[in-house]
Amino acid sequence: MMISSKGKYALQIVLDLAQQAAVCPCGGEDAEGNCVSLKAISERQNISMKYLESIAALLNRGGLIRSTRGKDGGYRLAKPAEEITVAEIMAITEGSLAPVACLETCAEGQCVHADGCLTLPMWQKLDQIIDAYLSGVTIRDILDRRV
Repeated sequence: MMISSKGKYALQIVLDLAQQAAVCPCGGEDAEGNCVSLKAISERQNISMKYLESIAALLNRGGLIRSTRGKDGGYRLAKPAEEITVAEIMAITEGSLAPVACLETCAEGQCVHADGCLTLPMWQKLDQIIDAYLSGVTIRDILDRRV
């Protein structure tokens, strides 16, 4: 298992938005406009605009960030940093973080070797540990350096 640059950058984008929210009062559900442009994120995080746009679109569709169009448009978190987990970000950008591909076929009941596979329980346990850990780490935890 290896996190792709898409997953890594998605985490950086969400962290950047969370940091900027502490500096700039973007408002709540009814806020008009936004504090953070993709250009500003691109410059701070050194991510190309084209790649940043595609990742931001994924995060927006996944409900973790919100976009606002117009002169004062940009991006903001869709919910507080303490409610966004690393697991959510990875699920949106990476899909599965299973340590071996066969876990997905076993979960779907398509693996003919599952009943006799000696290593399957070990891979399942590792997958559970990874998921539990990433589900327990919030954006606020990272910002507050609690991990």
